[in-house]
Amino acid sequence: MLPTANLKHVLQTGGCWWNYYEKHKDSIRPVVVDNIVKMLSCGAHYRGSVFYTCSNKNCTHTKHVHFTCKSRFCPSCGKKATSAWIQKQSNLLPQTPWQHITFTMPSTLWRLFDLNRHLLNALSGLAAKALTSIAKAKQLLIGLFVALHTFGRDLKWNPHLHVSTTTGGLDQHNVWKKLWFKKKALMRAWKYNLLSLLRKHYKNGTLVLPESLRQLYPDYASFTQWLNRLFHKTWIVHCSKPSKSAYHNINYLGRYIKRPPIAHSRLKHYDGNKVVFNFLNHKTKQHNDFHCSAQEFIRRFIQHFPEKGFRLIRYYGFLANRIRSEKLPRVYTALNQPQPAPSLPVRFNYLLKKEMGFDPLECILCKSRLKLAVIWVGKNHDQIKKQHKNLALMRPCYF
Repeated sequence: MLPTANLKHVLQTGGCWWNYYEKHKDSIRPVVVDNIVKMLSCGAHYRGSVFYTCSNKNCTHTKHVHFTCKSRFCPSCGKKATSAWIQKQSNLLPQTPWQHITFTMPSTLWRLFDLNRHLLNALSGLAAKALTSIAKAKQLLIGLFVALHTFGRDLKWNPHLHVSTTTGGLDQHNVWKKLWFKKKALMRAWKYNLLSLLRKHYKNGTLVLPESLRQLYPDYASFTQWLNRLFHKTWIVHCSKPSKSAYHNINYLGRYIKRPPIAHSRLKHYDGNKVVFNFLNHKTKQHNDFHCSAQEFIRRFIQHFPEKGFRLIRYYGFLANRIRSEKLPRVYTALNQPQPAPSLPVRFNYLLKKEMGFDPLECILCKSRLKLAVIWVGKNHDQIKKQHKNLALMRPCYF
């Protein structure tokens, strides 16, 4: 039986992350270091904490809770963010059939978006445009949100988009009408939008090509010819059957958007040198074990850290921020649905009670409520970041 592992264990055991950092620190993006430091220090006392006492004056029970790191790449913090996002969307989105559509691109283009990460900002809009242009031609306003994924199941770099869209929209008279999307029309629009983006940036001199492509297509004419050949190939655009509500879609997407690219449950083994994790092979539809060195695992893992402030989920149509307050009430009216009450912030004690069946603010001795007594402010991120080496090598941190 192989010993199980978790992300923090892989990063720290044998100085794995620090060895990788020392070797590649000139090329590692700052956002990667920031998130790794957060993960390694999550739940440590120097992050600050809260102290609870029992509201029953005759009870002596107390509770000390350290602050977490809030990084979406931290499995425990990502769990809370996922549950909060799912609850908020479940409360907000109208109860009508929704469809999940996946937009992919040929593998020959993957490397371009790794070298040109600024172009990732445009991908969600291009996928949304493929759908909204079809709806606009029928004079309908649909609602949709787009989630960008950069990873495959084996953690390779594979940028693609997951779209959840209503299978209907508001017409000019605020009447709800059904709308069906056809795969061929979506694929053609998606290919045109994406290749036009690459053509534009090549012409403007803002597109970095890998060495192999730079030698094959040294000028705009040859590059355009290559893109034209790609346009005439079949790209995978997968349209799932519409579901009765958006819950299935948001539950599926939430698992990947607000959490690390790989869950603890998929990590099967780490011995200080080799990592083994499980993944679903889409071609064979079977679960396989992926074996790689610890250094290769870290390389695959950190390449999916988005830049600071990058929005992995974006909203369009009547869900767009600039028109949501005006259009969404009209959608509820057209569907004969009551407007939902404003969603309250999801508290950690609520999540634990809902998913694990116990209330962390209930006294374990007398069952009274615990009350907040003291808040200790911890060290800021810059101070903790100075302890990067000590954290990576599991040494004591000194401030």
